[in-house]
Amino acid sequence: MEESLVVNKLLSYSLCAVLIASGRNVVADDATFEQILSRLQQTEQRLMQLEQQKSSPFRSASSPYTSNRPLALPFDVEGNAEKTSDEDGEDEKDDEPTLEDRMKKLEEGWKELDGAWSAFDKAEKKKKADAAKKPTFKIGGRIHADFWDFINDDGGVGFLENPVAGDGSDTDPLNDGSDPDDRFAFRRIRLEMGGDIKESMLWRTQIDFNKPGTGEMKDIYIGFKNLPNNQLLLIGNQKRPLGLDHLNSSRYNVFTERPFVVEAFNEDARRPGICMYGNTDDLKYNWRYGAYYLENITSDGASLGDQRQMSANFRLASSPWYDECSDGRGYLHWAVAGMFAKPDGNDTKTDGHSNEARFRTRPEARSNSRWLNTGRIPGAEWYETLGVEGIVNIGALQVAGEYMHNFMQRDGFADTQFGGGYIYANYMLTGEHIPYDRDSGTIGRLVPFEDFFLMNHCCGGKATGWGAWGVAARYSYLDVSDADVLGGVGESASLAINWYWTAFSKLQFNLVYGDIDDRDPLTGTTGGSYLIAGTRFAVEF
Repeated sequence: MEESLVVNKLLSYSLCAVLIASGRNVVADDATFEQILSRLQQTEQRLMQLEQQKSSPFRSASSPYTSNRPLALPFDVEGNAEKTSDEDGEDEKDDEPTLEDRMKKLEEGWKELDGAWSAFDKAEKKKKADAAKKPTFKIGGRIHADFWDFINDDGGVGFLENPVAGDGSDTDPLNDGSDPDDRFAFRRIRLEMGGDIKESMLWRTQIDFNKPGTGEMKDIYIGFKNLPNNQLLLIGNQKRPLGLDHLNSSRYNVFTERPFVVEAFNEDARRPGICMYGNTDDLKYNWRYGAYYLENITSDGASLGDQRQMSANFRLASSPWYDECSDGRGYLHWAVAGMFAKPDGNDTKTDGHSNEARFRTRPEARSNSRWLNTGRIPGAEWYETLGVEGIVNIGALQVAGEYMHNFMQRDGFADTQFGGGYIYANYMLTGEHIPYDRDSGTIGRLVPFEDFFLMNHCCGGKATGWGAWGVAARYSYLDVSDADVLGGVGESASLAINWYWTAFSKLQFNLVYGDIDDRDPLTGTTGGSYLIAGTRFAVEF
């Protein structure tokens, strides 16, 4: 046992000696981290060699630097230095450095190495401190290129897409009820920039150029971060907290277009306002609450006039089960959300505003017109929208759904109620899972087990990767017809096939069958059915 302790001491001293002998040129004041790391790696290799020698009473015969004689210790088991003999039996020289001399040199070497590391660490901290003195800047974006094929529809759908002139709708008066046109279009050409303003603030700017003639505002805000209770305050154009599928980024959603109910009750999602975001320390709960204008300023960038139509919104979400051991392959999410709005149902644009009590949506595909549309509801004084949402994810399978209900109080007209929801199931054929962000209560970026690629081997042949594949099905329902308001009743069934080339690019295919009924006859029809196929090429950077 004592001999083992002595050998261990020898290995420790040898390690220090290697650091001194081989690392003199690293301990200068301008030493880099890579140089220090390289020396430490060399030292580790030397230590492994010494350990191999220690594990056997004889040196390896295969080494050109050793013989088969037993290892000679520089001191006996009591720690007293003793003389060793070379192969000829002659004693070593008496003037060999003592253990104290060696230890002194080792201590000096460690001091030099420690000084070099301290200088390197100090320089790195200075760089970070200098960077924190001015705002940071990051740039990104996304491109979504779509092709939509309106495969089949009955005669009534043409009037929903192209209403007859003179029907009072907000459409081109030259439209005549013809069938929807197939189209290729860029759904999103988005450029975004953001960063921090020292340690306490942040900023973000996001513009969409999918219409080359006019850019569209998306996220445009400034904010204060690191507030008490893990909170963040944003001021500017941002998403109202209503509808899980709207709060999810378009980069991560399973289907190319959002369901009826989410778009109808929170059209385009973003409005100018102020909102507080926060979460508990254990990430089990997160919340958002704020106040917003009802007017959409995406295109003109301003809200003009004295009439302020506004809403108060909130969302409370929780993930009571989240399997951290599997990195979130299993989780349960629920949330409740609400919106309390004060529109002006008697406004006739006399002061620059329009009545913001209106609910409308496209057929879960990118058509020109909104096929389900209440128009601007006259007499609307107040309305409230309440929603519930949930996700269950078990490995490669995810099931998610939402339901929303709207109550509207009107002056001089009958009160109304509207409602709708959806449910979908997604299964990853290649075994991946859709991640979940506990900070925001939304889904995150799917990362394939292997990327899609096809390239030549350096030694001949080809290498391939298939990416990630997923299939999904969704049922969606919306009823925005009640009393004298006939926005229509819609049902839709969608099939999705998603091919994730990488974590930042994918190909999506959707097949959508739907039916609309109880629509305002002023559009030229009370409804119709349709079959639409859509393909999207999506990348982000």
